[in-house]
Amino acid sequence: MVGKGSRAAIISDRRVTGLSGEVIAELGVEVGLLWHERHQVRLESRPRKRAVGAGAMHRLVFVDGLLAALVHLRHGATHDVLACWFGVDRSTITVRQNPRATPPDSTFARQPSGSEAPTNAVIATKNRT
Repeated sequence: MVGKGSRAAIISDRRVTGLSGEVIAELGVEVGLLWHERHQVRLESRPRKRAVGAGAMHRLVFVDGLLAALVHLRHGATHDVLACWFGVDRSTITVRQNPRATPPDSTFARQPSGSEAPTNAVIATKNRT
């Protein structure tokens, strides 16, 4: 997890994320509530495989994940670079940037069993029309 000083430095410099601190705060509140609700629904929708507290300990809090996504989108930083910057393993960044976490109406949403995920050619064709 990023220290409070590092997080403040990322938020305070508009060149890093492309957004002001106020906009990031509003985005964090607005998206954070939606993310938390969706996360709870996902947890409650399936039977538990492990005991509470078992499993991987991803040390990237929501705000840090949001900042990592903003930096990735603005600068194209790789997951390895973001992992070093935020002090976590690369797989933690990859899990947080997982395309399966997009809304169901997205092109990249999980496909029904038996169907294939869209290829880049299919996506490009849809974007042209």
